[in-house]
Amino acid sequence: MQWCEVINKPIAALQVALFGFSMTVSLQVVGADMPGRGMRHAQVTDWCTPLSVRLPKISQNDCRNSALVPTGASSFNGFPILEKNFAADPQRKHPLKILLLGGIHGDEQTASAVVFKWLAMMHKTGTQEFQWKVAPIVNPDGLLAVRPKRVNARGIDLNRNFPTPNWQQDAPRYWAKVTRSDPRRYPGKAPISEPESRWVYDTIENYKPDVIISVHAPFGVLDLDGPVTPPKRFGRLWYNRVGVYPGSLGNYSGLHKDIPVVTIELPNATQMPSDAEVLRIWQDMQGWIRRNVPAPPKLAQRN
Repeated sequence: MQWCEVINKPIAALQVALFGFSMTVSLQVVGADMPGRGMRHAQVTDWCTPLSVRLPKISQNDCRNSALVPTGASSFNGFPILEKNFAADPQRKHPLKILLLGGIHGDEQTASAVVFKWLAMMHKTGTQEFQWKVAPIVNPDGLLAVRPKRVNARGIDLNRNFPTPNWQQDAPRYWAKVTRSDPRRYPGKAPISEPESRWVYDTIENYKPDVIISVHAPFGVLDLDGPVTPPKRFGRLWYNRVGVYPGSLGNYSGLHKDIPVVTIELPNATQMPSDAEVLRIWQDMQGWIRRNVPAPPKLAQRN
């Protein structure tokens, strides 16, 4: 049973199965005890308690110190999609705009946890070279399922749900013939049918990033879709093409929208890299952006 189906009080118990153990954490919600109002329509106010249970090497304090705020969009089960925005140094006239995403697949816990580590570095650094919009957990329902799962609460792979050209023909055909109808890669019945993929789509349209960094696991490589020179390596991760799929973010943004998408595939979905490796990936990523992503045009031309 999903956690959202059992909570009907302002403070309730969340049963979490993690690495073979079961534990109970409290979840603060607002409005769940109102007549006729289910959890999917409630406002979650304590997100760090359940998230820290699932994210390796991320404590509740780490989560709170990240200063994430709700975007206004929520998952299908009502969990807020969270973000943190960092302005660039005001002396930089037209800084690059970066969209950093983690946790599109809920069973890739390190993909979210490493973004929290980078958020801590950004808070510590203060002044930023680039302008950032950071969303570490795009698929909270997948992460917080009884057992973390790739898909969202409706069983849809968010990374096959973006509106690539000919999606209606290509995505279902690819799913049926190539994946043999693998339920972990079900693209859904229509593109951007899910609140989570819709939020990413709307953010790309409104924020207009110059580059997107999307963190996954566990292939242990780098991938790039889009019109820039690919990175050779970030830390111990070397560039190695993963592939292009109907409905994927890389296909939609990198090939269709011409907004470069770097996919960072960490080596393990549940075990974090060392702190030194997390730092190296972060530094190498920024160095690659600095050298290879074209400077944006003047603000008047962008608008």
